[in-house]
Amino acid sequence: MRLLPTTFMLAVLPALALAAPYDGVYRQNANADCGLVGVDGGAMKIDDGIFYGVEMECLMANPVDVVDMDAVLYSMQCSGEDQTWTERAMIMADAEIEGGIIMLWNGYAFRYSRCPDE
Repeated sequence: MRLLPTTFMLAVLPALALAAPYDGVYRQNANADCGLVGVDGGAMKIDDGIFYGVEMECLMANPVDVVDMDAVLYSMQCSGEDQTWTERAMIMADAEIEGGIIMLWNGYAFRYSRCPDE
């Protein structure tokens, strides 16, 4: 998986502090293999302000707490498959699945349950 440029990462490090509550490995679906991150049928991961999805990764920058919700809105600065792009995404704690999260992208909502800690 391609890493984000070091100078870019250093420029946004102060904005990453709020990503920690969601750090973890999450199942993409009920049958996902938690040992495989970033591939179809595997898991996705949030670690130190970087979201690792299927064949892509996003720097979670400019966190904004959502008023009266257990949620944070991020500017996702993404790269994968030789492309870069920016999207907005909101992550919140799942009220029904302990340790789970809900991730909202423009027009899409995903529910992820946390993989067991190894």
